[in-house]
This record gives sequence, structure tokens and C-alpha cells, in this order.
Amino acid sequence: MIRYVVYWLAAANGITFGLMIADKRRAEAGARRISESTLLGWSWLGGAIGAYAASRIVRHKTRKQPFATKMIMLCAAEIVLLGLWALGLLDPLVT
Repeated sequence: MIRYVVYWLAAANGITFGLMIADKRRAEAGARRISESTLLGWSWLGGAIGAYAASRIVRHKTRKQPFATKMIMLCAAEIVLLGLWALGLLDPLVT
């Protein structure tokens, strides 16, 4: 079961990272953008670290408020939860 959680987090972060990069490229080209709700939704589903990484790498949505604050809060929550899980203090998926 733990393996599937790791797969999900890797996929969610990869997808969110890709969406952030694609949105940056669309913004530069003046094309139709990816909605903030889509980006935050994928962040909420486990892709917050990917969203944060992409925002720093391509400097996208770093000043856009309240989006940036929400993204940072989700990233911090994801890191805390992953840390607790890694330490064995949070293990809701044991079957």
C-alpha cells in the first residue's frame, strides 16, 4: 500500500510541475492559461512540492496573491505530513 502512495505522490508532483511550466509558457505566448483552481487542485491532491519547485525554477506565480500564499501553505503541509509519515508518527494506510 505504501508503494502506491509513493507512486501517487510522484505522479501528482510531476503533473503539477508540468502544469506550472505549461502555464508559464502559455503566459509568455499570450495563449489561454491553465486556471489557478486547476493548479491548486493538483497541489491539494499531493502535488504541492512540484508546484513550489516549478514556481521557483521558472519564476511563475511567485508574486500572485493569494495564490502564492496558498501554494506555500500546501507545500509546507505536505512536507510536514511526509516528515511525520517518514518518522512513523503518521501511518493511516496500514492494512
